[in-house]
Amino acid sequence: MSNSEKETLIKELEQKLDSFNSDERKEALLKLCEKVEAGEIILPEPGSNVNLHCHTFFSYNCYGYSPGKFAWLARKKGLAVAGIVDFDVLDGLEEFLGAAKLLGLKACVGMETRVFIPEFAEKEINSPGEPGISYHMGVGFSEQSLEGEAQDFLAGLKETAQKRNRAVMERVNKYLSPVELDYEKDVLVLTPNSNPTERHLSLAYGLKANEIFAYQSQLKNFWRQKLSINVDEFEFPQGVELLNQIRAKTMKQGEPGYAKPAKGDFPTMADTNRFILEAGGIPTHTWLNGLSDGEQEIEGLLEIAMQSGVAALNIIPDRNYTPDVKDKKLENLYQVVELAQKLHLPIVVGTEMNSPGQKFVDDFNSQELLPLAPVFLRGAHIVYAHSVLQRAGGLGYTSEWAKKNFESIAEKNEFFRKLGCLLEPSREELLNNIPQEPTPKQILDILDN
Repeated sequence: MSNSEKETLIKELEQKLDSFNSDERKEALLKLCEKVEAGEIILPEPGSNVNLHCHTFFSYNCYGYSPGKFAWLARKKGLAVAGIVDFDVLDGLEEFLGAAKLLGLKACVGMETRVFIPEFAEKEINSPGEPGISYHMGVGFSEQSLEGEAQDFLAGLKETAQKRNRAVMERVNKYLSPVELDYEKDVLVLTPNSNPTERHLSLAYGLKANEIFAYQSQLKNFWRQKLSINVDEFEFPQGVELLNQIRAKTMKQGEPGYAKPAKGDFPTMADTNRFILEAGGIPTHTWLNGLSDGEQEIEGLLEIAMQSGVAALNIIPDRNYTPDVKDKKLENLYQVVELAQKLHLPIVVGTEMNSPGQKFVDDFNSQELLPLAPVFLRGAHIVYAHSVLQRAGGLGYTSEWAKKNFESIAEKNEFFRKLGCLLEPSREELLNNIPQEPTPKQILDILDN
């Protein structure tokens, strides 16, 4: 087989990693691993870059990446630690952790949702135009199948989100008629496991309009009228600008598809944190950019968050600076990192990849992020170590074991950082044989043997 034929085959296998058929994804990954073993694909040594916040097609990934595809690309690009985060579901957990294990990739799994913070009910936080509503995360989940109240809460998140989406669709259908969607036929088919988001709705409207209008001129006139902007340079039916404008001009605050959140539309942060802790994760506050009324009171906000269980902070670095520009965004970024360190909150970073144009990984060598890169890597190692210990014996960062064995958060952070740094995926199984109620030293000693 020629080199070009080998490259074509590899590309075909990589494409199959995004199939909605789980068996096809699994088979493609195993074949790629075989090529690595045979020396046909050379994977680099892990570096120091991390992305712990990549959405997959189980919520929305603008490139269509499955959990296995992201694991493969993360290993192929030499990430030190990688993590997925999906909205309202843990559907990709087993696939991602399994793929990471095969590939020798340090990995973790998170979930994102929106919550209500009563103490900030009158202040906008990080969900634009929605006072009291905050994007919120749990990271380091170790089990996909939960039980009891945790399973009920998780199922409720997905059900509530889908009710909101259906309601948005009904309102937008009226505005965009004759471009009207059928949720089952037009929207659910865009997802592998019935968890569409607003971004799927935007894509579905773009595709549906393309079906209805036979001529490009008609299509452009329709969108020009409905979006009230010049669309001549847009790519149809699913260009970046088009989909972003469909979502912004039909579904966001002040637009036809928007409805102000009512009581009960979102769980409280405190209730969500209880669920995350019960499910073995780390409750994580998400920070946008420090510009909103709520985020200008970030110390008070984090104090409330930590009282209900928050133990980490999520940041999307790439959208918080402009290269070679020292502005308020960059100043806020440095300040919130400094505050997180003062509070001993590990920082979780990533680029999301749920909107076209977002990078695969932040540029940690940029002059703006280079001073922060060690802090971000430290947070990634802590979450990775938590994930492995929680999966091995329920001894994670937020466990009762951790509360008993560390006198301070700083001491706990250093243990999990060191474990996450020293531990290699190929040796994770060593921790399955740890003694009951081990000391932190006994756990580290296992890796030295």
